[in-house]
Amino acid sequence: MQPTQSPLLARLARLNPTTVFLATLVLVLMAIFAPGPLGGVLLLLLAAGLVWLMTITWPVQRPATRVLRLVLLTLLIAVALAKLL
Repeated sequence: MQPTQSPLLARLARLNPTTVFLATLVLVLMAIFAPGPLGGVLLLLLAAGLVWLMTITWPVQRPATRVLRLVLLTLLIAVALAKLL
């Protein structure tokens, strides 16, 4: 059973991976160097987007990939909470 692909997912699939990587890198660097709560909020927004993507791609990922993604998401949320405090 193939789930219906939303227009947003189709649009994301057409994006250039290098551009997405660089934009994400810029967002993470901005969040890390932003003062206090602003950086934490930016990192939490990034984490929310990653959670959304992980829920969509979870069924097709290997268990090792799932574990790695969960570890990285946990680290991202920990850094975000540290910035907020």
